[in-house]
Amino acid sequence: MSHSTTLFVGLDVHRNSISVAYATENPADEVIFLGPIGTRLCDIDKLTRRLQSKASRLIFAYEAGPCGLTLHRYLTKKGFTCLVVAPSLIPRKSGDKVKTDRRDAVTLARLLRSGDLAPIHVPDVDEEAIRDLSRAREDAMCDLKAAKLRLKSFLLRHDIQYSGRSAWSPAHLHQLARIALPTPTQQIVFQEYVRTISERTERLKCIETELRDRATSWKRAHLVEAFQALRGVQFTVTVTLAAELGDITRFDNPRQVFAFLGLNPSEHSSGDHRRLGGITKTGNSHARRALVEAAWAYRFPARVSLLIQERQEHLPTPIQNIAWKAQVRLCKRYRHLSSRGKHHNVVITAIARELVAFMWAIARELQTAA
Repeated sequence: MSHSTTLFVGLDVHRNSISVAYATENPADEVIFLGPIGTRLCDIDKLTRRLQSKASRLIFAYEAGPCGLTLHRYLTKKGFTCLVVAPSLIPRKSGDKVKTDRRDAVTLARLLRSGDLAPIHVPDVDEEAIRDLSRAREDAMCDLKAAKLRLKSFLLRHDIQYSGRSAWSPAHLHQLARIALPTPTQQIVFQEYVRTISERTERLKCIETELRDRATSWKRAHLVEAFQALRGVQFTVTVTLAAELGDITRFDNPRQVFAFLGLNPSEHSSGDHRRLGGITKTGNSHARRALVEAAWAYRFPARVSLLIQERQEHLPTPIQNIAWKAQVRLCKRYRHLSSRGKHHNVVITAIARELVAFMWAIARELQTAA
């Protein structure tokens, strides 16, 4: 093996072990597999000292996964270059059906040397904290919906249905308080379901309160406020988007944002035939879900409501103009696509894709003004 000043190190990270392989700068040299090491910081230090005896510069890479970003932050703090790569974007042979820790580490080292790995955006600690809180709110919402569904299913089995217009309204809750089941055992089951809903509702309120308190002192608080100028983009939606997207101005154009969110269309073209399919859904699902939720607001005619006026009150005029331009265009586009007979899910997805482009424009306007 020829002398090299740089080593490209692939790490296959697991909870209790890290498999290590490295490659030199010379493409003709074979990738060397060092074997597994521990996950303690002293094990990482021992590895870096061993590799530094072979080359003066080390570049590390490992797949994003459940083990988080602690390893990346530690290696970066020690002065090394470390890439966290998207597993779905790692090139793999279609006929390769063997997967081991050794092969994964060797593949990472080889692709890192050839420059074929796509690194992800690594948030700082504060940004990750807001993102975790935002995702905790989303989990609390899912738990609350599941609890409500269990109660409704239980009541349906006993032929008890709510005939009012809005479920879980004060009138609905009053009706629930008057329900009496045939046996004491069933009444206990009913009361436990009701208590679960009350507890999860309170938990959701606590998380939302904490999210509002933390977001006011967050470094992206100006983005959270500016994004709310757009119709349908309320506080919880804009915090989710700001936390998941990070610095949206790092994208050179909106098409890159579409790809990050998995909102770009899939394609299968050959020769003179160009065939587009549904969205790829390969990006950030949390942000994509929030965007789709916000896009439903554009099915109504364009208007600036009192709530939107209050949100725009302290924002610069250029941002207000972008928000109005977005509302006029997206409401018109919804009517146009619907009149062509497009399915409502297809229409809303198209609206969500254009909505994030206007958010990118607002972020760029804030960056220019600063």
